Amino acid sequence: FRALLGRVREVTLGAYAHQHVPFEQLVEELQPERDMSRTPLFQVALAMQNVPHHKLELRGLTLQSEVTDGGTAKFDLTLFVSEQEGGLKVVLEYCTDLYDQATGARLLGHFRNLLDGIIADPGQRLSELPLLSEPERRQLLVDWNATTTDYPSRAALGALFQAQVARTPDAVALVTGEERLSYRELDQRANRLAHRLRSRGVGAESRVGILLERSIDLVLGVLAIIKAGAAYVPLDPTHPPDRLRFFLEDARVSLLLTDGRQPEWLPPECPAIALGPVGHEPAVADEAPEPPADDAAGERLAYIMYTSGSTGSPKGVAVPHRAVARLVLGTDYFRGGAGETFIQLAPIAFDASTFEIWGALLTGARLVIAPPGSLSLEEIGRVVRDRAVTTLWLTAGLFHQMVDLGVTQLRGVRQLLAGGDVLSVAHVERVLRELPQCRFLNGYGPTENTTFSSCHPVATGDLQISVPIGRPIANTRAYVLDRHMGPAPIGVPGELYLGGAGLAWGYWDRPGLTAERFVPDPFGPAGGGEFGGRLYRTGDRVRWRADGVLEFLGRLDDQVKLRGHRVEPGEVEAAVREYPSVRSVVVIASGELDDKRLVAYVVADGPAPGAGELRSFLHERLPDFMIPSAFVFLEELPLTPNGKVDRKALPLPVTEDRLGAKPAFVPPNNPIEELLASIWASVLRIDRVGIHDNFFQLGGHSLLATQVISRIVATLGIELPLRAVFEFPTVAALAARLIDAQQSDPSLQAPAIVPVAREAYRQTAK
Repeated sequence: FRALLGRVREVTLGAYAHQHVPFEQLVEELQPERDMSRTPLFQVALAMQNVPHHKLELRGLTLQSEVTDGGTAKFDLTLFVSEQEGGLKVVLEYCTDLYDQATGARLLGHFRNLLDGIIADPGQRLSELPLLSEPERRQLLVDWNATTTDYPSRAALGALFQAQVARTPDAVALVTGEERLSYRELDQRANRLAHRLRSRGVGAESRVGILLERSIDLVLGVLAIIKAGAAYVPLDPTHPPDRLRFFLEDARVSLLLTDGRQPEWLPPECPAIALGPVGHEPAVADEAPEPPADDAAGERLAYIMYTSGSTGSPKGVAVPHRAVARLVLGTDYFRGGAGETFIQLAPIAFDASTFEIWGALLTGARLVIAPPGSLSLEEIGRVVRDRAVTTLWLTAGLFHQMVDLGVTQLRGVRQLLAGGDVLSVAHVERVLRELPQCRFLNGYGPTENTTFSSCHPVATGDLQISVPIGRPIANTRAYVLDRHMGPAPIGVPGELYLGGAGLAWGYWDRPGLTAERFVPDPFGPAGGGEFGGRLYRTGDRVRWRADGVLEFLGRLDDQVKLRGHRVEPGEVEAAVREYPSVRSVVVIASGELDDKRLVAYVVADGPAPGAGELRSFLHERLPDFMIPSAFVFLEELPLTPNGKVDRKALPLPVTEDRLGAKPAFVPPNNPIEELLASIWASVLRIDRVGIHDNFFQLGGHSLLATQVISRIVATLGIELPLRAVFEFPTVAALAARLIDAQQSDPSLQAPAIVPVAREAYRQTAK
């Protein structure tokens, strides 16, 4: 703290040398982005009021200072500090549109804790200074993570399924088309296939790939692999062959279950077994219907699921049995059992399928297998309706589209879970309003913590500016930590770290990356964990609400979510760089919510390749959702003074679908638009203004906006508030506002407009 104090003194004294620079000159030079929701340049102020306030006695007159309250906060937060005898008086003024009294009191309490820590030891590191009181610290680390429940953590999934078969042998387990299987029938068929896998050398520590569309054979294959004591490696048939081959080689898969087709790209050391209609594995029916002997425990590997990798190649997340059991047993965020009907809709290589398959089969529910391939919204709605699905999981993008189509097709759903990305408040509110019988949950969780880490049952009146991601589910711990891995106070953003029984082993055969993302738990039993435990760094920026609910605020890195899939731009960049003439590339995400798309900025040696040529090249290496929607070809990438790519300086793409396209110049269409364009050009000192150009993007600010309003009054006789320029920042929008004002109030009819030459107008202005 002493070192900080010295630096602050130096900086402050340097600032005093420039204290006479006019504020409007700063605004003109810095050109801050204008937003009516906040003041420009700064929103937080510290006012050190150290001028003595002595009573002044004059002949017949006494002067003394009085504290007044204007009733309005000038900034978001202002801390007034005044000297008093024996100490300092601190008063916090806050904007009630942004903060409540509890937040203000909490902030002052943290400030006092900080000052107490400084006084106790001014030589300690800043990161070690305390903000939290002991009760607060216990609340964040222990009370809000008291999620431990009993569940069969030591049992393997095969044994857990076997126990469910014993409880409900005749209940319907699987439904697809006209075919139905009871739990007993499903178990016997899976046992026979498991014996056949054993005869092919599959056993403990084996990895078996599964490359099938949605079908009964897919679920049978997953169960059989688990019953044989092996781990399954799910593969998406829509992925490029080179990518699938990488998965098999990286996981050292010994056998592949397919629909009967023998892929040409299959490595020779990985034979295939046919399960589909093209040619079943012969004589499987001759195998024993009893389960093979297996001593698997909860810590054994259950599956390896691959996700996008920031280093240029995908990474396999190794998930044990106990993590899957923790997802669906001993928890209360959803209801399973014989009264529920789940639908298996997600691709097997997407971790939503973990919840769909095991959430149904380990609780005795019915699992409806959706038809294979990509389904339209109408087709999904028809299956949900016709099969009386009661529990449905949708990615955020699919959820939004289903709601837009109409929620009537979801009338029978009792549990609707959505997640994988930010949810639209408007869409959630519509579901709450039109489906009152449906329990709606926002589910959050990375693959590394087995599908769900937190859930929030959304209720009417619970939504403000975002849909919360809720509290940690059973046997899960969630910590919001600062960059020094200290707990962040309520309301303060930090990185989300996850712990508990849902954690994966780590990344398959990637010890360095595992050590980077799965870090030692610094709290141990004091934080509700255990000695030697680990936490997973999600890279997600979140904060606690005062009621113990988590709010998602975005990413701390470049990772994005597209159609529910995690995408590391680094992996896309690595694929683009493989093209022979590409020298360098940067990939970013553009757009909001469901309209997010990847844009690639490419620098080529020699003539730039065509966008179509690059797309075709990438189709052989990446799944569709990872292929950029737009390609922008540059001579060089813009760099910061530190030599890094200046992402903010990248130009907006112009593509056939107008992604981020700059509006073309459109001249004025009527006398009012012509006058406004002339005024803007004069005030902004530019040659021409189109009716769709944004005043502030052209360099305008509040001081120049006052000139615009003044000239409107002078020429049209119509008075507008200054905020009108902020609310209607284009010529077309502001002209429409003026016309509305004229029509609503006949007294505002302006005299005939006489066009004035721009040069003459500039001379008048001067």
